[in-house]
Amino acid sequence: MRWLRSMAREVWGLFVDDGSFAGAILAWLAVAALVGPRVDSRWAGPVWFAGLAVILVESVVRFSRRRTK
Repeated sequence: MRWLRSMAREVWGLFVDDGSFAGAILAWLAVAALVGPRVDSRWAGPVWFAGLAVILVESVVRFSRRRTK
């Protein structure tokens, strides 16, 4: 049973390196899904992209601070 848990952890690690990064993306997608129908369709794509870009930049800055210490 231990090998199954180890294998699942390895597969999870292939796709998710930073849990808070993945959680932020999922939270943003949930917000976008809830608010999306109320936003003008011309702005839906740029707003969705901007949110994901902000999440990515925040993750990179956080990682770079951790590496320089």
